[in-house]
Amino acid sequence: MRKRRRWSRLIAVIALAWLCSALWQAYKPLPPGIGVEGPWRAADDAAFLADRTFVDAGGERRSEQAIFDAAFAMIARAERWIVIDMFLFNDFGGVALRPLSRELTDALLARKSARPDLRIALVTDPINTVYGGQHSERLEQLAAAGAEVVITELAVLRASNPAWSGLWSLCCRWLGNDPDGGWLPNPFGDGKITLRSWLALPNFRANHRKTLVTDDGDGWRALVTSANPHDASSAHGNVALAFSGDAALDLIASEAAVARFSGVAVDGLPAAPSAGPPPEGARVRVLTEGAIGRALVRTIDAAKPGESLDLAVFYLSDRDVIDALKAARSRGVALRVLLDPNEDAFGRKKNGVPNRQVARELVATGIDVRWCDTHGEQCHAKLLLHRSADHATLIVGSANFTRRNLDDLNLETSVQFLADATHPAMRDAARWFDAQWNNPDGRIYSADYARHADDGWLRRLWYRFGEATGFSTW
Repeated sequence: MRKRRRWSRLIAVIALAWLCSALWQAYKPLPPGIGVEGPWRAADDAAFLADRTFVDAGGERRSEQAIFDAAFAMIARAERWIVIDMFLFNDFGGVALRPLSRELTDALLARKSARPDLRIALVTDPINTVYGGQHSERLEQLAAAGAEVVITELAVLRASNPAWSGLWSLCCRWLGNDPDGGWLPNPFGDGKITLRSWLALPNFRANHRKTLVTDDGDGWRALVTSANPHDASSAHGNVALAFSGDAALDLIASEAAVARFSGVAVDGLPAAPSAGPPPEGARVRVLTEGAIGRALVRTIDAAKPGESLDLAVFYLSDRDVIDALKAARSRGVALRVLLDPNEDAFGRKKNGVPNRQVARELVATGIDVRWCDTHGEQCHAKLLLHRSADHATLIVGSANFTRRNLDDLNLETSVQFLADATHPAMRDAARWFDAQWNNPDGRIYSADYARHADDGWLRRLWYRFGEATGFSTW
């Protein structure tokens, strides 16, 4: 009996420690620089870019790419600084349309060789080393060439899966890792990884940003996108906004904050000027983490009867966004929602959660929903476009419309762009969405809602449970 009591007390102490750790991981203070809503800045030379994958009239899958071509052109012009943050920067897994990770590495190395005084600050996620369990040839090459490589310290962020992160922070975080000690299969590709890497995976934390800033003559040019330099992602559909001006320096400030809390002091980064009154004409502002979600809901709430909202996103599950969409429909806003069917993940089949469950809910309220017609690739855009008779608002970037992406959990960067509806970038964004929706010229981009309609109650339950608790990959 006494021995049983001792075991009961020990279990109770462990359970209490686990609970306290989980609560701390879920609610601990955020490091400075998270959830930033930047000032409005003049947007010079703003351009909407897209990577398109479609099936042609002959039934062949084809791809037209623009985003990384624009990124490589920016890199080739840089003289003083390249500041880049990319989530997936590797050649792990799946069939590649294009070796983007090698192309980006080569572009950075070539420019550094041509301009030895050029400073390169590269921020990335530890997934590219499988959380310390493998070497990254790409990152090691760049570091050897003089780039300042920052592996984001994810443990300072709040936990999106606190039940696991609470235990992991007690038992396993302090063990470190060994890139030469792997003996278990790598879930992302070739080679072996450690048990410690496997234990880090279910934290589901990420620096999910995708940004690039370079000097461009006397000014600065920026690119904010949903696209990764990841070989197996190279056929994905993606979108981006490129622009020049002081908002690019706001992006640099947001990356400097990540470097600081990751323990890397990148000296000499250019500072953003103080913000003045909102400029006239086309303007842009940087949004990170929770500020993205707030801007999305405000934009949807601002749509008036007779105006239009177009949404295209890889994951849609955030309840605030969903409720705002339903409210917009009820007051007479014209809504079109284009979703990935959540069917493919680098050669693995998925079960359609959460998009098919959310689509069912939206269709029940009268919202038009279509599916991207994917064939192994993903419909990876993250876009909201609000149009009235004379003005438009565009939000694009890295953030999916989920709790993990919009609630100060993942690191995310998007931008909000305001301009006349006739601005070339707005026209291009609208044309892109119209093409995705209407399948013109024999190009098949999307399919009717009925193709992937799902009424299964178990998957609806799993969506709600996963979104609320973080026990999910979205």
